[in-house]
Amino acid sequence: MKNKYIKGTHLSERKFKAIMKLFAAENQASQISLLTNTNRNTINRILNKTRNRIKELAEKESIFSKGEVEIDESYFGARRIKGKRGRGAYGKIKVFGLKKRDGNVYTQIVNNCSVNELYPIIAEKVTTDNTIYSDEFRTYDGLVNFGYKKHYRVKHSKDNFANGKAHINGIENFWGIAKVRLSKFRGMSKKTFYLHLKETEFRFNHRNANLYMLLLREFRTLPL
Repeated sequence: MKNKYIKGTHLSERKFKAIMKLFAAENQASQISLLTNTNRNTINRILNKTRNRIKELAEKESIFSKGEVEIDESYFGARRIKGKRGRGAYGKIKVFGLKKRDGNVYTQIVNNCSVNELYPIIAEKVTTDNTIYSDEFRTYDGLVNFGYKKHYRVKHSKDNFANGKAHINGIENFWGIAKVRLSKFRGMSKKTFYLHLKETEFRFNHRNANLYMLLLREFRTLPL
């Protein structure tokens, strides 16, 4: 039986659609397996293929044109780890993000948040005509040397958290959404974490779309 949405499977298109509808609705693998009466390993393989395709789609998106862009880094992992805390916390996964004001977000795992590491990401996604907002992390001080003249720093304090347009509330709101969502997936490797991160990014960027139909159209054009 040929399935036009996925290669090398004996699943009917009807069951595949049921799996995708449950995935789009944020059901986890165990729930999808139970609700569709499908082997858990089969569900895991399908979801892994789906998340890899979503990752590829997400990496092609989020090219920022002229406008205001917020940049920030965040740290994912256990809340309490002995040793360093905050930006230097041991065992945390470091993620850098850019968000267009009232628009899309782009995320990428990074090693040390140095300007040499973050600049190529910014340069690929953001032109020097953009206005950039960041916090006062010293790494961002070097952006002016790379031609980003419209760069405003936000001081994080109770008295001056946001001043008119000078804020990074958008990207910080996304970090909050991502951390709540990713907390459901425990024991992830760095590779698996990246797939879930890009899925979260993709879902956020297409929050006003019908994700189920979007994925079906994608898989009909290029089967999994």
